[in-house]
Amino acid sequence: MAKLSPVLKQATPVLAERGEGVHLYDERGRRHLDFTSGIGVTNTGHCHPRVVEAVRAQAGTLIHGQYTTVMHRPLLRLTERLGDVLPEGLDSVFYLNSGSEAVEAAVRLARHATGRQNIVAFQGGFHGRTMGAAALTTAGTKFRAGIGPVMPGRALAPFPQAYRYGWDEDEATRFALRELDHLLATDCSPGDTAAFIVEPVLGEGGYIPAPPAFLEGLRERADRHGVLLIADEVQTGFGRTGRFWGHQHASARPDVLVTAKGLASGFPLSAIAAPAALMERARPGSQGGTYGGNAVACAAALATLDVIRDEDLVGNAARTGERLQEGLRKVAADHPRIGDVRGLGLMQAAEFTAPDGGPDAAAAQAAHRAAAERGLLLLTCGAYGNVVRFIPPLVATEADIDEGLALWASAVAAC
Repeated sequence: MAKLSPVLKQATPVLAERGEGVHLYDERGRRHLDFTSGIGVTNTGHCHPRVVEAVRAQAGTLIHGQYTTVMHRPLLRLTERLGDVLPEGLDSVFYLNSGSEAVEAAVRLARHATGRQNIVAFQGGFHGRTMGAAALTTAGTKFRAGIGPVMPGRALAPFPQAYRYGWDEDEATRFALRELDHLLATDCSPGDTAAFIVEPVLGEGGYIPAPPAFLEGLRERADRHGVLLIADEVQTGFGRTGRFWGHQHASARPDVLVTAKGLASGFPLSAIAAPAALMERARPGSQGGTYGGNAVACAAALATLDVIRDEDLVGNAARTGERLQEGLRKVAADHPRIGDVRGLGLMQAAEFTAPDGGPDAAAAQAAHRAAAERGLLLLTCGAYGNVVRFIPPLVATEADIDEGLALWASAVAAC
């Protein structure tokens, strides 16, 4: 009898039978408040009726039309609809299945378009587990340990992690930009640099928002040196941060945008978007794939866009995100081991810190387990596993947020 790989570890003990909105139900019928959203995927909630109906209808007509062999309407309609929400000028789209694939496609495009080799990534970033994406990932050594050598041409610059450095946001931003300039002067010539790739909020690296001044500093340097700016919006996109795209908290527009996770409410679909004049510089044969732009996934994405618009889920994420952060700060005020609370929209985190100032992974894990025992599903992140992250579906109400906060307060007190 076959079994799942023993390397796969469950974050919670739940065996889910069904999902509805912000809740998962296990086989015993117990209700769990899901503040993981499948790692930021089910932004419209579990089994939103409009998404379910769109999937059912599409599955009854065309499940798979490989899009370099035949074309299908769901793909064409989705591309047109994405034009309504993508940043101005990013008018050409290429579809794939996963975030890692999309990151690698963005890197390939940047190298083709510029004729340059190097990609500058930022410390603490997570861009995927495939070989190229893993080379750009420094959210933790586990993502690329033992598989080297990985893709060459990656240079690494600091991300402004203010809490880690013990500085305020402005000082951390000045430091990070100064060190990027130093990198370009000493190790990674601008003339050899194709792109900067950055998450508007570090995901696996600890849920750390990029200060607007940092993103704007990257844009200015990219323009100065003829470097492309790639925004990895795999987790921050589709309303998660209280703006449709995470980079929209700053004035810096990317040259290439990567999206996945919340795009299709649980169906595998990812994409990169760029100006047509840039996208056409990809070499023939460099874009394609068997499942990219799957018809059912595209139908789900179209319904997702409808729900986000009609139910004002971006606005709801901003409003309930403020409520969530305020509540997390109140819990932290009573528990000194929670050293920092941070985030944007419904992408929030609490970082546990030991009395000596170091990361307290044991406390974070204990609080995480205690929350699951009470019916609140959360995830941890950060290089040391000492950050607990809160990722409710964007359909979460104020009552859902308050219930989650009450369960979290109880879990932390119990630990």
